Amino acid sequence: MLENFPIFTAQNTMLTDIEIAQQAQLKRIEAIATENNINPEILEQYGKYKAKVDFIPNQERIAQGKLILVTATTPNKSGSGKTTTSVALAQGLNHIGKKAIVALREPSLGPCFGMKGGAAGGGYSQVLPMEDINLHFTGDFHAITSANNTIAALLDNYHYNNQGTPNGLKRILWRRVMDVNDRSLRMINSGMGGSANGIPTETGFDITPASEIMAILCLSTSLEDLRNRIDSILLGYKYDGTPFTMKDLGATGAILILLKDAIKPNLVQTLEGGASFVHGGPFANIAHGCNSIMATWAALQHGEYAVTEAGFGSDLGAEKFLNIKCRAAGITPSATVLVTTTQSLKLHGGCPEKEIKLPNKEALQKGLLNLERHVNNLQQFGQTVVVALNRFHFDTEDELQMISGWCAERNAHYAENQGFAKGGEGAADLARKVVEIVEKYPSKPINHTYELTDTVADKLNKIVQKVYGGNGVILSDAAKKSLKEIDALGANEWPVCIAKTQFSFTDNAKQVGSATNFNITIQKLIVNAGARFVVAVAGDIMRMPGLPKEPAAMGMDVKDGIITGLS
Repeated sequence: MLENFPIFTAQNTMLTDIEIAQQAQLKRIEAIATENNINPEILEQYGKYKAKVDFIPNQERIAQGKLILVTATTPNKSGSGKTTTSVALAQGLNHIGKKAIVALREPSLGPCFGMKGGAAGGGYSQVLPMEDINLHFTGDFHAITSANNTIAALLDNYHYNNQGTPNGLKRILWRRVMDVNDRSLRMINSGMGGSANGIPTETGFDITPASEIMAILCLSTSLEDLRNRIDSILLGYKYDGTPFTMKDLGATGAILILLKDAIKPNLVQTLEGGASFVHGGPFANIAHGCNSIMATWAALQHGEYAVTEAGFGSDLGAEKFLNIKCRAAGITPSATVLVTTTQSLKLHGGCPEKEIKLPNKEALQKGLLNLERHVNNLQQFGQTVVVALNRFHFDTEDELQMISGWCAERNAHYAENQGFAKGGEGAADLARKVVEIVEKYPSKPINHTYELTDTVADKLNKIVQKVYGGNGVILSDAAKKSLKEIDALGANEWPVCIAKTQFSFTDNAKQVGSATNFNITIQKLIVNAGARFVVAVAGDIMRMPGLPKEPAAMGMDVKDGIITGLS
C-alpha cells in the first residue's frame, strides 16, 4: 500500500505503473488468504506474494455473493481502462466497508511485448505483484501452450503412423499455439524435408489466448469436467468421414497431467491489500473473453461482492459473458458497470484519434450514440447499468456535465471514477452507486440474445441484429459447408462465439461510431467441442496478432535486477 498517492517523482515527472507497483508494500499471501476466510492450508505458494488455491466450490455460499460485471463502450486503441476500473471498484467497495474481491484474466505475453502493454490495471488501481502477473506468473499460459502443442505432436504422430490404413486421417483441424504476437506463423508448411520429418501439411499457429484449451480451462468447473471436455475435443476427420476426437487419440490423461495445477485459481492482491483472483486469459475479440469460472466462483464464495470484467466492449466480452459463461457457470450479475472515457466517445463522434484528448463538445455529443447503443444492449439482457466515466486530468467540466446530464435524461445511473490517480478513495463514489442499485434493484434473470435451440445461423443473426445493430450475417461458402458438419456433430445447440474486431460494431475496424445498415461476413465456423461453443470468424480478424512497428518490448530492460519499461 502507498500513502497519499505520490503520483509525481521528485523531478516532477509522472510515475509509471511499474514504478508505483514497485514502491508498494505487499502483504504475505497467507495474510491475504486469512483475511478473506481462505484456509492457508489449501494454498500452493509461488513465493511470498502469489499462490494457487486448491478451491472446492460451495454453491450455497457462491449464491450469496453479489456479482458485478465490468464492461465498456467501444474502445480506442488505448482501451477504456476497464481492468483499472475493475480493480478500482473492488478497492472502492472495500474502502466504504464492503468485502469485495476482484476476479480478472491473466495477461498474455503477446500484447505485453506488443502494443497494448500489460493487463494488471494501472496507476493506483493495480493487482500485484505486477511484473509476475504480466510475465510468467504461475505458469498457466505455459501449461496451456504445452498441452495444446503436445496434442498437436501426438496427433501428427498418429497421422504419420496410420497413413493408408482405415484409421488414417483425411483432415486435421488442430493448430499449434504460442503466446507471442508473430504474424509469420499464421500460415506455415510443416513436415518438410522428406518422409522422416512427417507428412507435409499446411498448418499454422494461433496465439495461446485463442487456444481451445484456454477456453476449456476457463469454462471447466472441476478436474473431472476438464477431463470430459478434453475428451470431446474435435481433432479432425478420418477417411470414412467420422470425427476424430481426443478420446479416440487416447491421450486425455497426459493432457490432464499438464493442466492439473493450471485449473486452480491464482490468488494475489490489489495495491491496497485486497484479495484478487487472476486466472485464465482468453481474448474477447478472438475468444470468449472472460476469466475462469473457478476464479469467479472463488471470488463469490469468499467476498460479499465479486467484481469481474469481460474483455473489450459490451458487444464482445459482455455478450459472451452473459450468453456463454453465465450459462455454463449458473451465475447472474447483480449489476453491470459500463466504463467509458471522453476520448473513446469523441473518437466515435468523428474526432481524429490524435485530437481525442482535446476539448470537442460536438464530437462528444455525437459519440454519445455509441454509449447509448451499449447501454441499450446491456438493458436488453435485463441488466441494471451504471455508466462509469473513467476520468482523466484533461477532461473538462463541460464535457463531464454533458455525459452526466445525458445519463440523467435517460434515467441511467452515472458515477465518475478516479481510481487510477487515487485508488479506492477515488472509486468510492462509483462503489456507493453500485451498492445503492444492487440494494435497490433485485437481480433479474438474464434475457439471453438467443435460445440454445436456435440454429447456428439464427444465433449469429440475432447477435448481429440485437447487439451489433446490423442487418444480419453473410456466410461464406466455407461457413455454409461447416453448418452440415456442425449439425452432424450435434453442436447446433451450443452457444456461438464471434471473433470480430473490437474497434467497431461492424467487422470493419475503421467504421467507428454507431453503425447501422451493415452485414457481418462470417469467413469460417470452428467447432470447439471441448469448450462446447462454435467460433464464428468475422471479417479479416486474425487469431494470431502481429507486432506493431515499434513493439513495447523495445523499451523494456532489467537494470540492477529491476524490470523497467513494463506497463
